[in-house]
Amino acid sequence: MILLPQARGVIARRQVLDTLVRRDLRVRYASSAIGYLWTIIDPLAMALIYFVVFTYIFEARRVGYQPYVLFILVGVLAWQWFSQCATETSRALLAEARLVRSTNLPRELWVVRIVIAKGIEFLLSLPVLAGFAIYFIVAGQTTVHYRILLFPLAIGLQFLLSVGLGLILAPVTVIFTDMPRIVRIALRMGFYATPIIYGVHAAPEFLQKILLLNPMAGILEMYRGGFFPHELNIPSIISSVVITFVTLVAGTIVFRRLEAPVLKEI
Repeated sequence: MILLPQARGVIARRQVLDTLVRRDLRVRYASSAIGYLWTIIDPLAMALIYFVVFTYIFEARRVGYQPYVLFILVGVLAWQWFSQCATETSRALLAEARLVRSTNLPRELWVVRIVIAKGIEFLLSLPVLAGFAIYFIVAGQTTVHYRILLFPLAIGLQFLLSVGLGLILAPVTVIFTDMPRIVRIALRMGFYATPIIYGVHAAPEFLQKILLLNPMAGILEMYRGGFFPHELNIPSIISSVVITFVTLVAGTIVFRRLEAPVLKEI
């Protein structure tokens, strides 16, 4: 019941939300010569770097399932969406302070619009993942498992997680101006605390239990389930679902209680 009023408010303004998302995407690519291709080039370059480092330099072939390029690309693409959402939603209210203050739109809309825009960029990067998957399937190095059906569920779960986290970060940043720096440090640590460049199986047993507290761990397993079914860990997925729901509820409560102080501040 806590989530319903806010959800109804955002849905009722869905046309405004659509306009804002389109504006964000146009602004992002307006001054770029190759447009949205940067969305593909960035994670692809990072994935190839980690592949070379861990496969040929450290020869750590046990850190992830094979084909390792496909394994790491899934993680990097998903993490890019998550990290960009965390970074930009933390500034969502400050960046649009004049509109937030002068309109009667639901303030949650400024957070949701960022998560949707970044989610669209994530979807636009998936053809690269599909291309690698087709190549490795034809080469006989992987197959598509029926657990590929978990992929869209992972997208939905990550969307809710990002919205919940954004609803916490956006108002807190207005009041506590050091929050962007904390977010930046937390994301750097979070990259290595999330099974992006390694599989959960490669971590010591005590760390595997700690990873259950990282909601992105279970979400990544859902993304990879269609290509790496052995990566799927039911307790991790359950933990991700529970933590995502708790984060969403907490975000709704925090945002609602800090809305008045935020409006005074900006």
